[in-house]
Amino acid sequence: MRQEITPAPKTSKGLLAVYRAAVILTLVLVGILITGSLYALVRPSGSAPLFYLGRQDNAQGVQRSGFTDWTDVNIFSGIGRLRIPLAGQPPATVVLSLSFPYPANDTFFAEELATRIGEFRSIAVGYFSALDRDAVASLDENRAKNEILALYNAMLHLGRIEELYFTDLIILD
Repeated sequence: MRQEITPAPKTSKGLLAVYRAAVILTLVLVGILITGSLYALVRPSGSAPLFYLGRQDNAQGVQRSGFTDWTDVNIFSGIGRLRIPLAGQPPATVVLSLSFPYPANDTFFAEELATRIGEFRSIAVGYFSALDRDAVASLDENRAKNEILALYNAMLHLGRIEELYFTDLIILD
């Protein structure tokens, strides 16, 4: 009886090259991981990082300090434009936009500000909706800013707002 031998399927040269490249890449990555792990074991604890990824404002961490020490300032305008109906007759609406500066390097305070946008809006709406048209027309802007600022700072835990700006304050009849 005669047996027929069937030849093994031939693999393409391109597939073989991809396989070899994948094996080599895997071996290189394993070598890098082993080298880094051995270096981490030998390196003294408490030593400074070898390099930083991204922007580093302060190697010791984020510094929270007063307004005068800020090196870079961002303006928070996330509250947006508010349209607030006023109390009393005739009916009127005030259009208001609030903004304030905060230190750009304080990411924790910036996150707190972003999570409290709804509360900022509620405070401003509550303050102005209690006033009538004549009260808003003769409003002492500095007093209003200070009162709203005190309410904002009372709810913040990670920093303080030093200044408040009314970028829009328009009364619509």
